[in-house]
Amino acid sequence: MFDTLSDRLSATFKNLRGKGRLSEADIDATAREIRIALLEADVALPVVRTFIKNVKERALGAEVSKALNPAQQVLKIVNEELVTILGGETRRLRFAKQPPTVIMLAGLQGAGKTTLAGKLGRWLKEQGHSPLLVACDLQRPNAVNQLSVVAERAGVAVYAPEPGNGVGDPVKVAKDSIDFAKSKVHDIVIVDTAGRLGIDQEMMQQAADIRDAVSPDEILFVVDAMIGQDAVNTAEAFRDGVGFDGVVLSKLDGDARGGAALSIRQITGKPIMFASNGEKLDDFDAFHPDRMASRILDMGDLLTLIEQAEKTFDQAEAQKMAEKLASKKGQDFTLDDFLAQMEQVRKMGSISKLLGMLPGMGQMKDQINNLDERDVDRTAAIIKSMTPGERQDPTIINGSRRARIARGSGVEVSAVKNLVERFFEARKMMSRMAQGGMPGMPGMPGMGGGPGRAKKKQKQAKGKQRSGNPMKRKQQEQEAAARRAAAAEAGGAFGLPQQGGKDFELPDEFKKFMG
Repeated sequence: MFDTLSDRLSATFKNLRGKGRLSEADIDATAREIRIALLEADVALPVVRTFIKNVKERALGAEVSKALNPAQQVLKIVNEELVTILGGETRRLRFAKQPPTVIMLAGLQGAGKTTLAGKLGRWLKEQGHSPLLVACDLQRPNAVNQLSVVAERAGVAVYAPEPGNGVGDPVKVAKDSIDFAKSKVHDIVIVDTAGRLGIDQEMMQQAADIRDAVSPDEILFVVDAMIGQDAVNTAEAFRDGVGFDGVVLSKLDGDARGGAALSIRQITGKPIMFASNGEKLDDFDAFHPDRMASRILDMGDLLTLIEQAEKTFDQAEAQKMAEKLASKKGQDFTLDDFLAQMEQVRKMGSISKLLGMLPGMGQMKDQINNLDERDVDRTAAIIKSMTPGERQDPTIINGSRRARIARGSGVEVSAVKNLVERFFEARKMMSRMAQGGMPGMPGMPGMGGGPGRAKKKQKQAKGKQRSGNPMKRKQQEQEAAARRAAAAEAGGAFGLPQQGGKDFELPDEFKKFMG
């Protein structure tokens, strides 16, 4: 949604880097570029004027002129002003003191209210609530049936006593749903109302009648984020005619310019409370102004990524995996574990969306967009075509086994070979990280690269080299183990001769240094 705006702003800030001091001309040029970027993104003109005025006033002040890095300070100011126009703080739902809490959805036809009712119901169910969806859109063909299907997919209850398609009284249905919710112990009622192709008096009156009948705790106005400035005009008309408490942005995953999202909060004075960014029922979450601003400026959204991981990953299972990786060379981590981790990541959603939440990924936007999500499925198919023994010890996979696995998974033999090699490299890297970090970072415990590192490498180079082939390396390790066993039979500890039937012992003054 914000790709164009993000690219323009990133290019603007790139021009500021490396400057030890910013002149007034630099700030004017930056403000001009930001203004153009916002207008091109379809942000309302009054919002752009206010935004640029605030940025220039702060950029010309002491916080930039006295900063050690002026470019970063300007970026910080722009980020804070973006957060401000997006609402400042996250607005949470207000719940009734005596259940049920009534939430009324309103908006134009085609904005996605019915689907969003199911998404909101599913989201509230995950929070521990028992929502009830109410079908009050009795005019649009098949609207009642659509809500019933969405409710079933979301795993929530639905109240639809009327068939719809022009039959039934929506005000009566809304009123009766409250008693039904109390009798069935539903603590939240979500009322899906009818929309129109445009704002008209009949729509306003029906929405007002439903509002008066159920006295909702929250009225949420659903806006299609792809319709641009018209979304702001519609929201203003509905605010003046019926009133609403918050905005829900749907279709944020579209390719429009996204200016409505930046404008609607500032112009209507009502907070954006939720955002829908996909067609799936779990493509929905609370709207966080600070996180959205961070995404626009290509600074990532790690908090949302962490929250999704916490919902998907089992804590005990994650601890078990960490212990396997921390074992000697990570040998306990098998292809079964690798497959389980991959499936857990897949449950978090689209790989492209997950990568997009990482800082700086805007520079790799084309590669992320061209990412083939089916690669994960192909990898899973290859692993599932292996025997349990091969998954436990991939070093036994020889040429004939690779050919059999390739036939079973429908891929080329080279794909099987590449997967096994990538697995060994990934296991080695993850094991190093689990045991204390990556090599080449001096001064950090367990991270190598410190004094004596080069000497140690030179010393190792004089001995026998370990093969890069896992099968040959396994054979070398077996031969080395046999040699050590033979040495132990012939001598004592440390390969030294035994004295008087006892192993060699360190002097007492050294024992305290040995763990």
